Amino acid sequence: MTCFIPTDPIFLNSLRKMTMKYYLGIDVGGTKTHALIADEHGTVRGFGAAGPGNHEGVGYDGLATAMQASLQAALAQAHISLSEIAGAGFGIAGYDFPSERQPTLDAIATLGLDCPVEAVNDVVIGLIAGASHGWGVVVDAGTGCNVRGRTADGREGWVTGCGSLFGEYGGAGDIVFRAVQAISHHWSRRGPATALSEAFIRKVGASSLTDLIEGLALQKYHIHGEYARLVFEVASSGDAVAQEVIRWIATELGETTNAVIRQIDIQNQTFEVVLIGSVFNGGPLFTRPLQETILSFAPGATFTRLTTPPVVGGVLLGMEVAGLCTDERRSHLIESTHAYQVLWK
Repeated sequence: MTCFIPTDPIFLNSLRKMTMKYYLGIDVGGTKTHALIADEHGTVRGFGAAGPGNHEGVGYDGLATAMQASLQAALAQAHISLSEIAGAGFGIAGYDFPSERQPTLDAIATLGLDCPVEAVNDVVIGLIAGASHGWGVVVDAGTGCNVRGRTADGREGWVTGCGSLFGEYGGAGDIVFRAVQAISHHWSRRGPATALSEAFIRKVGASSLTDLIEGLALQKYHIHGEYARLVFEVASSGDAVAQEVIRWIATELGETTNAVIRQIDIQNQTFEVVLIGSVFNGGPLFTRPLQETILSFAPGATFTRLTTPPVVGGVLLGMEVAGLCTDERRSHLIESTHAYQVLWK
């Protein structure tokens, strides 16, 4: 009996494509949306980008539009069809509360996927991407702050991510807010003098400390989270008040993290805390009190900065919800993504 063994490379490539499964991750943010497609081995095949998708800014129609645009770009780059996606994971900025789940899933449904999907808050895919086994706690300290937790068996812990109204401090905006309070206390003589006062006077172009206070009160001068860098500069020069501002915010963020750890009851386990956000660029002035606060409650915690694009966590979530083991594919997916990133720029 004669057996036919195909050797034509075009035919073999088509055969491999027919049997290969692909997984999608989408990271939706307030300024941009990323889509990433990888095959079942964890090799990246396509990437797409679009504009903002946070429904708080663009509505759910805008969320759907951003996801669709990034998805179509990734599909085109991967040279596959929508029907070949076997699982999809979504990290959605603005998806903070249970009541937002259904409209989020409705927006995802407009993509036309015919596969298992899961949607989580966008910082969770950072946790999935950054923790070696996809679970632990993620601490996000950018302009604002957020903390989420996830156990190996799927239990979740979270806070609102809505900031000072709910006693959640930790972002750059909080550092600046606290610094302005310290400057005001210097001006009123309620508190000690601080070099923050002169630094902010120079930064906004005020003529004096009184002019600075008056200008802030009457909205003549406008400050924002970027001023946190100035607070770190003053603290690094040895100003005790600036150092205390940073220590207080870091400690507060640590206590918020401990609340999430307590929710999922992992304080007696060894687990990873994934750190995301620009505030951590401030170094030990911020990270040391944060870590000390967490370790006093959960001594088995270890800390790692996220260096992988969060959208990788979306792909891993897509694999997970489709029943694919991610541990053996994680390293290759991360390596493949880093190699592929040059095409994103």
